[in-house]
Amino acid sequence: MRHLAGTAVLAALVVIVPAAPGKADPRPEAPGGRQAAFAEAARAYGVPESVLLAVSYLESRWDGNDGLPSVAGGYGPMHLVDAGLAVPRGTGAPEGAGASGETGDHGDHGGHVHGSGEDPRGDETRPMARPARRPGPAAAPPPDTLRLASRLTGIPPERLRADPAANIRGGAALLAEYRRREGAPPGGEPVRWYGAVARYAASDDPGAAAAFADEVYATIRAGAARTTDDGEPMVLPPDPSAVPPAPASGRLGLHRPPAAPGPDCPPTVACRWLPAPYQRIGKGRYGNHDRYEGHREIDYIVVHDGESSYRSMVNAVRNPHYLSWHFTLRSRDGLVAQHLRGRDIGWHAGNWDVNSRSIGLEHEGYVARGGAWYTEAMYRASAKLVGHLARTYGVPLDRAHIVGHDNVPGTTRATVRGMHTDPGPYWDWARYFELLGRPLDRAARPRGHSVIILPDYAAHRPGFTGCGGSGACPPQGASSVWLHTAPSADAPLVKDVGRHPTGGSTRNVHDHAARASAGQRYARAGRENGWTAIWYLGQKAWFHDPKGARTSVRASGPLVTPRPGLSSVRLYGRAYPERSAYPEGVEPQRLVPLQYSLPAGQLYSVGLTRRGSYLRAVTFDASRHLVVGGETVYHQIQFGHRFMFVKASDVTLLPR
Repeated sequence: MRHLAGTAVLAALVVIVPAAPGKADPRPEAPGGRQAAFAEAARAYGVPESVLLAVSYLESRWDGNDGLPSVAGGYGPMHLVDAGLAVPRGTGAPEGAGASGETGDHGDHGGHVHGSGEDPRGDETRPMARPARRPGPAAAPPPDTLRLASRLTGIPPERLRADPAANIRGGAALLAEYRRREGAPPGGEPVRWYGAVARYAASDDPGAAAAFADEVYATIRAGAARTTDDGEPMVLPPDPSAVPPAPASGRLGLHRPPAAPGPDCPPTVACRWLPAPYQRIGKGRYGNHDRYEGHREIDYIVVHDGESSYRSMVNAVRNPHYLSWHFTLRSRDGLVAQHLRGRDIGWHAGNWDVNSRSIGLEHEGYVARGGAWYTEAMYRASAKLVGHLARTYGVPLDRAHIVGHDNVPGTTRATVRGMHTDPGPYWDWARYFELLGRPLDRAARPRGHSVIILPDYAAHRPGFTGCGGSGACPPQGASSVWLHTAPSADAPLVKDVGRHPTGGSTRNVHDHAARASAGQRYARAGRENGWTAIWYLGQKAWFHDPKGARTSVRASGPLVTPRPGLSSVRLYGRAYPERSAYPEGVEPQRLVPLQYSLPAGQLYSVGLTRRGSYLRAVTFDASRHLVVGGETVYHQIQFGHRFMFVKASDVTLLPR
């Protein structure tokens, strides 16, 4: 793992008596760094140090996040939640509008739950009108652990938000309080703290609380070591003996409810079955998804953020007039709600070809909400779910198949500009693939003809605009690199003729026209003065990639270039079959080229190769739905930030 450090920093332990409740703690941050702060807080409140460290790791990976809140309203290494930030404004309206959901430069939000012009079904032969959202009940506020910690420690809330050492003391005080509520004394073996740990998740779902506690104890057994986002080396030594007694969760009433029927929810995550409705809604219309009774081929798992709260999303997906996706994940505890079976087709990606071959995951969060970050609990639950789905449906664990909504291409020239941009540059793809057990750098090949984009997320902080207005976004780790027309930071950003028919690319957080993201593989086009060039959108694009702080790794893999005699080849947003493949009575789908072309002499990486197909689903009666298979072979290529399709007959495949 590129940004993990295995060096332990051991500091002297100092016993500190907790301040009286209601009084400000005048002491400055303890010397010795964050490792010492955990040791001191643990001893002060009688919490096993390994428990305190592991709980924090599950919340934040020990990061301070520059005092910025998570998407669940939590602050600091211990994720102390300010309930005032976590409660949706209104009853069922999407969060973020007017705060961080500004349209920026492009009239486009990140996620589809309150996005702009994208047709979520992505089929111009059966367009879906902008869905109306029905107000749902307001979410109940989560426990305000920030202010409870303030009362327990006497430390003001503002300091608990901003000072990591104070925040750690607040978390220790909470764990000790939850232990006290069980009628148990402080101290004791780590395994005796299972109940307090489960309650720390602040979950209203017993299964999610138990899953959180299980992850904490798995972390204690395995150990962990890394350097935090603000440069603090941290270590949790492994303790294989930290196995809670088997009946612990039962005694605490933390029984997991049965997972949703079928193979789609793994037993290792807390999962609710909240089905999306499949029903007629008048005038030949139905919602809010399609069904297919045969075997549905799955090529993609699409990662979204919903630009909304968990509660708002699960309310919306159960509206037959709205859209649909397969799973929703909650930030604060990783709770999963399943809405569709794997064989069902959700309306989520804005491209019918991709929808018909994908499973969609919505994550509570925002492309840009004042620097909000995603919790470790949600990353872990999502990775467990995706790993299970990938095994079940045979989906390869790489960035050609595990894609963001922002990687899905437009279907026609008219739809390219309005396609959505979630989960955006603040989704940590490198961390996600580590949790999937497929680190992105495992594909590195020193003499390969490609590069995989792979910045150090914590240290890599490119500037963005558009977080809550036209100003700069707060500095924070990001997965993307900026692409320039020359090897210089002063050179203009490369142009995307589909995203910007007139004018140039911008640094708005919702504008990926000149960005490449972690895990994406591109053909290498040059190297000069600490900059690397790739072929991107029909041009040579340069990103800063200096020795000692590399933002890419060399890799190998198949590439394509136009076959001899062709000056360029067309690109497509869908891999549809040829006209002759359609049976009588089925209207052939037009194969419409996009406004891009692949020029001779340029190379692009291949993600998958398949024959064209079209899943026809135009009636409520699912028994009449069918898959039309063709003979035309397509290569999926990484042409820009989004993938696109090229006919195999138009290109030469180079196995590099």
